[in-house]
Amino acid sequence: MRAIPKRPSAKGSSPKRPSAKRRTFSKAEAAEFYRRLAASRPIPKTELEFINPFTLLVAVVLSAQATDVGVNKATPALFAIADTPQKMLALGEERLTEMIRTIGLFRTKARNIIALSRMLIEQHGGTVPRDREALEKLPGVGRKTANVVLNVAFGEPTIAVDTHIFRVANRTGIAPGRTPFEVEAGLERMTPAEYKLGAHHWLILHGRYVCKARKPDCPVCVVADLCRYGAKTAPSEMPAELIKARAEAVAPAPLTETSVSRPLGRRARRRV
Repeated sequence: MRAIPKRPSAKGSSPKRPSAKRRTFSKAEAAEFYRRLAASRPIPKTELEFINPFTLLVAVVLSAQATDVGVNKATPALFAIADTPQKMLALGEERLTEMIRTIGLFRTKARNIIALSRMLIEQHGGTVPRDREALEKLPGVGRKTANVVLNVAFGEPTIAVDTHIFRVANRTGIAPGRTPFEVEAGLERMTPAEYKLGAHHWLILHGRYVCKARKPDCPVCVVADLCRYGAKTAPSEMPAELIKARAEAVAPAPLTETSVSRPLGRRARRRV
């Protein structure tokens, strides 16, 4: 872990200029923010491949500090022979380890998956619980993983804050926070009810493909004019007229306090 640098001594140093506080989002702006993301990706869904709640849980555990693409390369063969906790236990830790070797931290993850499979059998009748507290007691499962499972497998309006969502929330200013929990709480407050079911997917996909870590693709961003980020890329190629035109092209609608979209329908729980 990289050490946090010590602050310079106040003695003899010039006084710090107070940083300008960014203007917070209004309810109308937040609704418009999500309306545009929803219009640009009408069917929000996870990119992880899974068969049932158990395989989703395993896939999310495997995705920690790894990419969905990398996980998806390893799981088809695994889920073909171990799509239940009972089958996973029968597979065994040694063989599971070999099947997920291409994924980071594979030994620890294999150990956790075998342990959580055993707990699911012994404490939950072999089914994945629809309960955050019970999920977080499983080995290798934290709040983020529990939120993903509740959202994707059970249709709960939870928002799982990963590195992409943490970045988007802070960079755009819609829900700034110093920790994932602070960001999650902020998003819970700022996300209109009709968008909460799909919010996790819209935010993570926006962070993965547009609001990227090293160089955000601001010229093609549909929420660039709402975003509070002060160092947008290619400003000379992105005049206000272009930003406005892109936003309106997504789905033209006036920005008012009552601007809402149709409620999201129940989404498919299996990747097709």
